[in-house]
Amino acid sequence: MLLACSIAMNAQDDPVIMTINGEDIYRSEFEYSYNKNNSEGVIDKKSITEYVDLFINYKLKVVAAVDAHLDTLPSFRKEFAMYRNQQVIPSFATDEGMEEQARKIYENTKASIGSDGLIQPSHIMLSVSPNATQKDQDRAKQRIDSIYNALLGGADFAEMVELYSDDEGTKSQGGKLKWLSRGQTLKEFEDAAMALQPGEMSAPVLSTAGWHIIYMNARKELEPYDSLRTNIYRFMEARNARDHVANAAIDTIVAHSGGQLTRDKLLEQRAEELQEEDSDLKYLIREYYDGLLLYEISSAEVWDKAAKDTEGLQAFFKKNKKKYAWDEPRYKGMAYHVKDPADIEAVKQCVADLPFAQWSDKLRLTFNNDSVIRIRVEKGIFKLGDNSFIDSLAFGKSIKPKPIKNYPYDAVYGKMITAPETYEDVRGLVTADYQEVLERKWVASLRKRYAVKVNKDIIATVNKH
Repeated sequence: MLLACSIAMNAQDDPVIMTINGEDIYRSEFEYSYNKNNSEGVIDKKSITEYVDLFINYKLKVVAAVDAHLDTLPSFRKEFAMYRNQQVIPSFATDEGMEEQARKIYENTKASIGSDGLIQPSHIMLSVSPNATQKDQDRAKQRIDSIYNALLGGADFAEMVELYSDDEGTKSQGGKLKWLSRGQTLKEFEDAAMALQPGEMSAPVLSTAGWHIIYMNARKELEPYDSLRTNIYRFMEARNARDHVANAAIDTIVAHSGGQLTRDKLLEQRAEELQEEDSDLKYLIREYYDGLLLYEISSAEVWDKAAKDTEGLQAFFKKNKKKYAWDEPRYKGMAYHVKDPADIEAVKQCVADLPFAQWSDKLRLTFNNDSVIRIRVEKGIFKLGDNSFIDSLAFGKSIKPKPIKNYPYDAVYGKMITAPETYEDVRGLVTADYQEVLERKWVASLRKRYAVKVNKDIIATVNKH
């Protein structure tokens, strides 16, 4: 009795909005899709009534893809699992796991700092090249000794930094460096700095970078964990530590399953659990599942079919030729640039008896088939303004194109046309239009093939319950 009541309550809360090929689709899924695709910022917003047909067509294509067993393809299953797992894996990163990782980072940092703690020195640096002559080395030593003596005599450290230091990165901060621990800087510098107490200054120290005078501003131990916890968590998020924690948890669960679980099986189970709890996640994952299937079957039924159907494209072009008329003439040909003036005529002769589509391959094999590039070519169908060389040499405009470096001789070859000669001249437009025709025919066939029932009374309640 309780189960029956529960089912009845769920049906009232989320009624069936339509049935496609015997499969019930609930209002919540339709609302999720409608609201996502008609949110703020969407230019071509649809009314709910308009969206119903789009949604049905979308679902019909998915049904057809499943009937074609595209969901069993290894490539599909692999890509879908990868996306689904991206949504699921972070759920294994528990608060306890994240805290454990944060404490581990803290303890590792503390161990790396060691008993010397952290120091914050300032320095004056005179850079000395490893290849410096003895004379240059002696000069640098004299300068650093002079600066050191001035400091001992009461000169201001920050002023001496500004006047003499070669470390541009610290000059504006009076030579002050960030907090350092052992292993973070040059050994000679580090050894001298670690020996100083706050307020002390070193004698000149020679490192592989040059001479340094070091002043110790402060020393400290690493702060307690609680005071650094927020920064550690921020550090972890920046380095995607959540996935590291989650994957470690997954590996542990699989290892302790006694062979009952694999990583894939565990992630599949978790996905099912999460989708039961979170309808938005369920529809997000379903959306990706359907989207992959939609892409596969649309490629087969429309996009690839249109692109490969040369006879269909040509027939469609002939039938709709007026649609592709131009307002102004085009130059069908090429602008080309050569090193040797003799190649101007040679290029023309090379392609004179060939179809336009074969020009590029013939020119490449004839003139640019080895390490020496003899010609540069821009081939296509150009309107005025598309190419400065075409504008000048074919359209006769009084402009001076920018010369092509190392190719001083420019020429054009082709002809002026007032309208496309074949569908190849406007292939992109014809293909797009032909795809629309195939799409409409395909959808019409799907409407006949699969039963569709729409509950209009439930449609009226979308976003109003």
